[in-house]
Amino acid sequence: MATSAFTVTGMTCDHCVRSVTEEVGEVRGVSEVRVDLGTGVVEVSGDQPLDDAAIRAAIEEAGYTVV
Repeated sequence: MATSAFTVTGMTCDHCVRSVTEEVGEVRGVSEVRVDLGTGVVEVSGDQPLDDAAIRAAIEEAGYTVV
C-alpha cells in the first residue's frame, strides 16, 4: 500500500475537509483520504503508487494550498 502526506493551508471547517476529501478521492488509485483539520495534514493511501502531482492538483482544485 502506498501512502503520501501533504500539509494543506486554508482549511477552517468540516466543509473544507469534505471538499478536499471528495476532490482527492477522485484521483485514480486513491483508496482512502484522511484529513486532520487541526494540523492541516492530508494523508492519502492507495493500492498502487500514487500520483502526487495529481493529488496536489486536486487539493488546489478544491481551493486550498499545499505547502
